[in-house]
Amino acid sequence: VVVVVVVVLLVMASLVLVLVVVLAAVACVSAVDRNNFKTCDESSFCKRNRNLKPTTSSAFSVRRDTIAHDGEKVSFEMDNVQTEATFVVEITGLQDNTARLLINEKDPLHSRYRVKDVVEELKPSHSKGEFSSENDGVYVIHVETGVTIAITMAPFQVDFIREGEVLLSFNGRGLLNFEHYRTKSQDESLADEGEEGRWEEVFKSHHDSKPRGPASVGFDMTFHGVKHVFGIPEHASTFSLASTQGTQPYRLYNLDVFEYELKETMALYGSVPYMIGHSTTQTCGVLFLNSAEMWVDIDKAETSPAAKIVNALKSLFSKKQDSDPKPRTDTHWFAESGVIDVFVFLGPTPSRVFKQYARVTGTMELPPLFSTAYHQCRWNYNDQEDVAFVDQQLDANDMPADVIWLDIEHTDGKRYMTWDLAKFPDPKSMQNALEVKGRKMVNIVDPHIKRASGYHLHEEATKLDYYIKNKDNNAYDGWCWPGSSSWMDFTNPEIRSWWADQFALDKYGGSTLSLYFWNDMNEPSVFNGPEITMHKDAKHYGDVEHRDVHNVYGMWQPASTAEGIRRRAEKETGKPTRPFVLSRAFFAGSQKYGAIWTGDNTAEWGHLGASVSMCLSVGVAGIPFCGADIGGFFGNPDIELLTRWFQVAAFQPFMRAHAHLDTKRREPYLFDEPHKSIIRNAIHSRYHYLPYMYSVFRESSLTGSPIMRPLWSEFPRDENVFAEEETFMVGSAILVAPVLFQGQTSRTVYFPGSEPWYDVSTFRAYTGGSTQTVAAPLRKIPVYQHAGTIVAKKMRVRRTSSLTHNDPFTFVAALTKDSLEASGSVYVDDYSSYDYEKEGKFATIDVSITWPNKNTLKFQSGPSNESGSFETKEWVEKIVIIGVPRVPNSVVSIGGVVAGDTIPAGKELSFTYNADTGSLTIKKPSTEGVTTAFSVFAAFN
Repeated sequence: VVVVVVVVLLVMASLVLVLVVVLAAVACVSAVDRNNFKTCDESSFCKRNRNLKPTTSSAFSVRRDTIAHDGEKVSFEMDNVQTEATFVVEITGLQDNTARLLINEKDPLHSRYRVKDVVEELKPSHSKGEFSSENDGVYVIHVETGVTIAITMAPFQVDFIREGEVLLSFNGRGLLNFEHYRTKSQDESLADEGEEGRWEEVFKSHHDSKPRGPASVGFDMTFHGVKHVFGIPEHASTFSLASTQGTQPYRLYNLDVFEYELKETMALYGSVPYMIGHSTTQTCGVLFLNSAEMWVDIDKAETSPAAKIVNALKSLFSKKQDSDPKPRTDTHWFAESGVIDVFVFLGPTPSRVFKQYARVTGTMELPPLFSTAYHQCRWNYNDQEDVAFVDQQLDANDMPADVIWLDIEHTDGKRYMTWDLAKFPDPKSMQNALEVKGRKMVNIVDPHIKRASGYHLHEEATKLDYYIKNKDNNAYDGWCWPGSSSWMDFTNPEIRSWWADQFALDKYGGSTLSLYFWNDMNEPSVFNGPEITMHKDAKHYGDVEHRDVHNVYGMWQPASTAEGIRRRAEKETGKPTRPFVLSRAFFAGSQKYGAIWTGDNTAEWGHLGASVSMCLSVGVAGIPFCGADIGGFFGNPDIELLTRWFQVAAFQPFMRAHAHLDTKRREPYLFDEPHKSIIRNAIHSRYHYLPYMYSVFRESSLTGSPIMRPLWSEFPRDENVFAEEETFMVGSAILVAPVLFQGQTSRTVYFPGSEPWYDVSTFRAYTGGSTQTVAAPLRKIPVYQHAGTIVAKKMRVRRTSSLTHNDPFTFVAALTKDSLEASGSVYVDDYSSYDYEKEGKFATIDVSITWPNKNTLKFQSGPSNESGSFETKEWVEKIVIIGVPRVPNSVVSIGGVVAGDTIPAGKELSFTYNADTGSLTIKKPSTEGVTTAFSVFAAFN
């Protein structure tokens, strides 16, 4: 017995030692270890698909006699003449220039996985089909929206056409591949001699049993007339995606890659298999709805007129033929398993494509206001006293913050939804002390559950059989922060509902309604797994392999967590509240459940620049609520870098300072002057612009448009901005040109469009369409407001945003150069509940400046036609108008919206005019609530 006990203890000690080594390696590694992650040559399905060569004789052909058209959907069977496998194809025209192409096996040996619960309810458009009178080998679908879809029978090809122009071609290069399920003996005749990895695969010490054999799917899609494509996040690469010829394809496979390298096609934490192509004449998008590991090749080329005739149905649908070569971008997509489920979005403009994609995958839910403000985080705040000290120092140094965060060390031995009571003896009082001033707390809750007896989550999950299984049908057991861990199977709706219930106050001890959540490590990260993630042959609900759902798995934890916040509030107050959840992993549709960030970045200037290009990429791929760890998660930034990072982050959708356990403390109040004041001013600017930011968040929640926008989304015909990744827009009014390089005190800025841009701090005007060098000393981030816009701000900075709910607005108007006009809006509600959605309690206030005659400026403010019924104590304290050519004689205010060109009698208003900047400031134009309409008239000689 003694011998047995000694052996057991030695084994346990060895396991602990190995675990410590693994955790130390994860925490202390100085750079990404590329050997931990596969290249295409190390992935058998990637290598097979990438070895395919373009051909004009694809093996796939349509069975003409199987074509059926029900008025909305065309379906038919298609054969692979080489493998003799048969497939079922469905093509549906959807509303608003959108179409869907679905290819699946006919009578598969095993069920092929299709992504579930991501696509919104879709409305097909009526269509009619016929064989072309000019080529009876082409079946043409005419969709009532004006889209034409042409199906070539043999070799199989689909062209998507709008207004007579072929925009996208599916299988135009003959790279369509669909590895049908087969037995191992049947596969012997299809495999190349000596080929490995079809029925089992080894990477380093990890074995993938691949019990169903090869099952990859792939296709090519050509973007005609396009040389810039964007999206397919997440990669630390250029915003305008580069050609992958001669290098690795872009990989989409959610992985825990700390201290990732830049200008890389390596996979990172999230995967959105969606790409946008943009040119001066068109914008279109392609979504490959597949959640397995995926790779995408890109090739930039030109299509000669002759080749275009061949590839685009011999110009059957072209209104004109161009004599000059046209650019094109050839893309090749391939995934390890699943089906080919492709959505195409045919624009024609960026805003239309954003809206079309949002109709399919959903829009961001309008978040509570506090989540759009500044967040203070660190791994880790040591204890309750440390939290109180940070809270007090932020206030003492006039640095507003809406949230303080706690990382994994706040828990009882890495047991999530618990507290280390030695460090946090009274967590409720800690949260309540913050909530008194409107400050919230966010706790980390990761998906790995510590396998420890007595831990309530583990005990109940084990009892209910809620864990993901390994290939042998036992609970999957891997290592993460707690040591031995298992993972909830969030693909099961029942388990998602159970998880949501765990956030109830009577289940999550020590929690309050002001506690919100952060789902990290949900790729999922498995320290001792292949590529630091889960084995692909693990099993999920419905006998689905992990390989099928890997990229979507991480979305379901924040979805369940968000639902838990709603249920918690409804249980306690009778009404759900808007949740806030931060997730590291993401997929198409993640925008519906909260914010994401760019993961474990580094305190380097290159990573500051990457925070711009990466959030632009994520934004155009439908996930607008994006940010990066200010200062870099790893390493210690010098004070110049940290200062510049705060300046950039103040204009990004998600603003959070965060740092690694081993870094020096860097709370913004710790630094000497002038840096402390400059950082304070950056944080203040965030709060000044919160009304505008919140209004842009609202717009995004309705339209799917990004918050942080590429310049081409607002200036789609200006080729100068297509590859721009160092300047960005916030909404349609604000251009941000951050300093991204060490020692830089000036920078070149291109000002798009024909109207002026006004420096928001000096009101200096810059001519539209010009490139200019602007001063950017350390105290300044170049930010500009576009002529023709009106932006709402709040100039009274308080400790948190909730303390500003009733504070007055300042409207800043920038006039156009000729007509001297401007317009804008601000959105208001209670900033936290669903009353805006369920009861119509919101208001959108439209504001405008016009000139009824050459001597009269009229400013009008009032609820838009779409406003609900909402009353607020917010009012308008000041109007600042930039670009006014001369001083007015008088300024008066009158209640209501006034028509006509005669100035009515009204209340005389105080005003000042600065001739140097051409700015007119009008004070207290109305003391009524902002939802009460009013007009202001300025009279000139």
